[in-house]
Formats: sequence, C-alpha cells, structure tokens
Amino acid sequence: MPHSYYNVWVHAVFATKDRNPIITTDIEEQLYSCLYSEFKSMDCTLKIVNGLPDHVHCLFMLGPQRPLSEVMKHIKGLSSHFINMHKATTEKFAWQKGYAAFSVSESRVDSVYQYIKEQKIKMKSLEDEGFDFLNGKGK
Repeated sequence: MPHSYYNVWVHAVFATKDRNPIITTDIEEQLYSCLYSEFKSMDCTLKIVNGLPDHVHCLFMLGPQRPLSEVMKHIKGLSSHFINMHKATTEKFAWQKGYAAFSVSESRVDSVYQYIKEQKIKMKSLEDEGFDFLNGKGK
C-alpha cells in the first residue's frame, strides 16, 4: 500500500478549573473560534464544539502527525492563554488538569455530533454525563 489511511475520530471533554461556571455566552463564541483555529493548526479537523459554563465537548479527527496528549495540551494551553490575553473574563481563565477522550467509530460520528450539539438542551452535570457515557447511556 503506497499511501497511509488515517481516520481517528475523538470525542474530548475538558472542564474549567475547579469547574467554575466561567464560560459565559459573552466569551463562548471567542473561545469556540479559538478552539477551531487551534485544532486546525494541529492538523486536526474539529467537527463541533459545544458545552456548558463549566465544560466543553469537542468532536474532532485526530491528525496523523501528533499524539492525542500533545494535541490536548496545546489546545487547552493556547485557548486559556487566548481568553486571558483578550481579557474576555473578569477572573483568570484556566482549564482543569486532565481531560476525557473517547474514540468514535465512523458509524457513530453523527450521533456524537448530535449529542454535543444538544449540550445546552440537556444541561446535565459533568458527573452525570460521565456516568451515563461510561454506562452506555450517553449517545
């Protein structure tokens, strides 16, 4: 096979430091725009980003040249720097250490996309979402 084929979808979830509800509608557009740009700079295709005031969900195709841990470190670091540099919040913006990342089969990309799109409608806590997801109830 002369060429490589790479198709790795990831559903990543990460929270604000101490789960502070700091992602207001005022900064949400700036933050999501920054995330789109940073994923692109890491050769990852971000299909959707959405969340609640204390956490964010991203569905993206992992680029073939970088490991997931490097992408997540870069995304979280530069997005928090961006928000602080533009003084988009009155308090210091930071992400909590760590993240959750789940592989998504091609056949489930649309349902995960829908799940992320409906975040504000469902309004579940991060703990409830994690529990549901790990027990097969999350879409």
